[in-house]
Amino acid sequence: MKIILASKSGVRKEILIKNNIECIVEHSNVDEDFAKESLLEAGADPLTISKNLAEIKAIKVSKRNPNQIVLGADSVISLNNKLINKPKSREEALEILKKLNGSKHYLISSVCISKNGSMIWNYTDSSELIMKKLEDESLKLYLKKIKTETLLNYGVYQIEASGLDLFESIKGDKDSIMGLPIKSLKEYLKNLELK
Repeated sequence: MKIILASKSGVRKEILIKNNIECIVEHSNVDEDFAKESLLEAGADPLTISKNLAEIKAIKVSKRNPNQIVLGADSVISLNNKLINKPKSREEALEILKKLNGSKHYLISSVCISKNGSMIWNYTDSSELIMKKLEDESLKLYLKKIKTETLLNYGVYQIEASGLDLFESIKGDKDSIMGLPIKSLKEYLKNLELK
């Protein structure tokens, strides 16, 4: 089964390929900042924001591709049930790391499958991460290892790379933390093929 991935994330594409799911990428071009602001104004919590963004992306691409299976995905960081956005600069990335420093937070990953402009399935997974208490200098050194483009596109830590060193404890599925709860997605796609 070939699906359309409505995401710019190279990591999500890699996870699909690694799990023998053929995909083509078509960016949704959703204004995520505007969508997040609207949802926050309506009182949405991080989990609701993650679910909604995955759905918006999937449906937008699905409307342009009749009879195709479209996958939308989104991941957000929740600290004390408050949304932590992706940084817009290296300075902001450092401020985010300082906020997360020594704290427990949650990484919420949502997926949505859409067909003909309607959502047909969605799933959200939450992982608990506890960051080590680190000196500002260590945080700055860590950020120096990450390219600016990567930092702005994927957020402040890359679990698949040196980001793992930031954490004291991680409870959750690695693929889900990287942006795609693949186990539940595979199960759903398998059932869809059987129908």
